Amino acid sequence: MADQHDRSRHGFGTRAIHAASVPGRVEQIPTAVPIYQSATFSSEDAAELGDILGDRKPGYAYSRIDNPTAAQMAAAIASLEGAEDGFALGSGMAAIHAAVASLVGAGDRIVCTNTVYGSTRTLFARVLSRFGVETVFVDPTDTDAVGAALAEGARVLYLETISNPTIVVGDLPALIELAHRHGAVVVVDNTFASPYLCRPIELGADLVVESATKWLGGHSDVVAGAVVGSRERIAEVRALQVDIGAIVAPFSAFLVLRGMETLHVRMDRHSETALALARYLEVQEGVKRVFYPGLPSHPQALVAQRLLRAGGGMLAFDLGDRRAASAFLDGLSIPVRTASLGAVQTICVHPPSTTHRQFDDAELIEAGIPPGLVRVSVGLEDAEDLIADLGTGLAAARAAVPAHTS
Repeated sequence: MADQHDRSRHGFGTRAIHAASVPGRVEQIPTAVPIYQSATFSSEDAAELGDILGDRKPGYAYSRIDNPTAAQMAAAIASLEGAEDGFALGSGMAAIHAAVASLVGAGDRIVCTNTVYGSTRTLFARVLSRFGVETVFVDPTDTDAVGAALAEGARVLYLETISNPTIVVGDLPALIELAHRHGAVVVVDNTFASPYLCRPIELGADLVVESATKWLGGHSDVVAGAVVGSRERIAEVRALQVDIGAIVAPFSAFLVLRGMETLHVRMDRHSETALALARYLEVQEGVKRVFYPGLPSHPQALVAQRLLRAGGGMLAFDLGDRRAASAFLDGLSIPVRTASLGAVQTICVHPPSTTHRQFDDAELIEAGIPPGLVRVSVGLEDAEDLIADLGTGLAAARAAVPAHTS
């Protein structure tokens, strides 16, 4: 049989295609994960291809199903989270959808924290409800209310380690034990904390989701997500994903992996600066309340001390009025006014009109989100510069809404 790699006898078009697409062999181990920017992977023969696609043999055939760079991203996140296995997806919301949809079907019931991210609430209450899945929202700090909701029957208890945007810190070990006692599977969104601050899998959670767009990536240059858990549960997530198609691109997976290498260094600095900002804000005129786990005034300060390595980079504060919040944001010069969080740049938003815009007034009240709430993702700028800029923003807020009209 002629050497199938000897293309000298073929025409120019055949030689051009195959010369440009056959990768060279590298004997040395690269110090960075390669970007496998390929939609397909060739097998040695037809039998091997069938075995790979039929999950009878490990390997790669089609990047909608598995890709080496994406697989390494998932494995790395699973390792940091203390999980057996993981699966990488195209966004945090894709990860949430894959995790929960792998568990529920028509007639099932989800018990969910009422302080949840806006798009998560919409997914549960307005999308999954169309397929016969009911969701009830409860205060995660009220264990009696959570227990009562679980006692009525629930397939899933869905929690956030640190809630978005009100920075509530639920007692995960107690809530997880309560859920398991009632036969519910626990899914935890760990995005605000990151695995550096907290690892819910090690506390008993069944599945953990991360928006890798945030602290894991860390630079506002990638959108990605991941689900981690036991091998058996991740196999169910993967089986669903094969037909859903919410894949992460190889280059995106590479960017997440690159960001993860400095996660520990960045989170220490984010936490240090956030605590300085929270202490400053707590004594400023016009600030009604500051929400930060590292402050003794936080309602769950003792829980946070027990669960979190540090306070993290997320804080929020209430200016009491939408006009004040808007004026504050417009008065800033350093933080960027945009969506998302977890970047090297400080990001400030008004959740009622952005991240939780889907909520009506009743839902905002239920979630404990006041109309003047500002959420801050603290970046890596110098703390002194940020404090000075916050002062400028607060002055603008006070000018926009004088004390006698607030």
